[in-house]
Amino acid sequence: MGTPRAPLTVYGMSTSGNCHKVRLLLEQLGSRYRWVEVDSAHGQTRSAEFLARNPNGKVPILEREDGRILTESNAILCWLAEGTPFLPADRWQRAQALSWMFFEQYSHEPYIAVARFICGWTAADSPRRGELPALRARGHQALAVMERHLSDNDWFTGADYGIADIALHAYTAVAPHGGITLEPYPSIRRWLARIGQQSGFVAMPEPDAEAGARIARSH
Repeated sequence: MGTPRAPLTVYGMSTSGNCHKVRLLLEQLGSRYRWVEVDSAHGQTRSAEFLARNPNGKVPILEREDGRILTESNAILCWLAEGTPFLPADRWQRAQALSWMFFEQYSHEPYIAVARFICGWTAADSPRRGELPALRARGHQALAVMERHLSDNDWFTGADYGIADIALHAYTAVAPHGGITLEPYPSIRRWLARIGQQSGFVAMPEPDAEAGARIARSH
C-alpha cells in the first residue's frame, strides 16, 4: 500500500512570511499535510490553474481533502487552531488575540514585509526603492507598539504562546532583510528567542541566493 494522501494541501512560497505562518502552526500541531511550492514573486499565482483556486491570486491557500479551500493566512491559522491550545477558549482572550492578528495585517505586514520584498526581490535601481524610508518608519512604529506590549507580557495570544504570536513572528523575525533593525527592541528580541524554543519550531528559509545577494547589497 502507498502512503495515504495528506488530508491538507498548502500552496505557498516558502520564503513568504504569510505562508510560513501556516507551515509553522502545522508543524507545531504535528499535522499531516502536503506542501506545494508556488513562486508568487515570478507570477505563478497568476496562472489559470492557480486563479481557479484563489481568484485573488495570492498565497497561501489551504485545500482540504474534500476540495474545500481556505485563503488568507490568518483565517487559516484560526481554522487550524480551533480547539487547540494555540487559540484561547476564553472569549475575551480570543478577541485580544484576534486584535493583534488584525494589527499584523493592517499596521505591521504592509510595511515590514513590503520593505523586505523591495530589498530582496527588486533591482537596485528600481523606483520602488524610493518607498523604503516611509516603509521603514511605519515598520518601526509597529515594532514600538509590540515592544510596549511585550515589556509587560510574554505573548500576544494571551497567557500562552499561540497564533497571534505566530502571525507576528513571521515578518518580525526577518525585519532586518528590509533594513529595519531590531536592536532598539530588547523585549521583541527576547520574545523571538522564546518562540524559537517552542516545540516543533521551524525557521523561515532564507531567500534564494539571488534575492539574498540583493538584500545584502541594499544595506
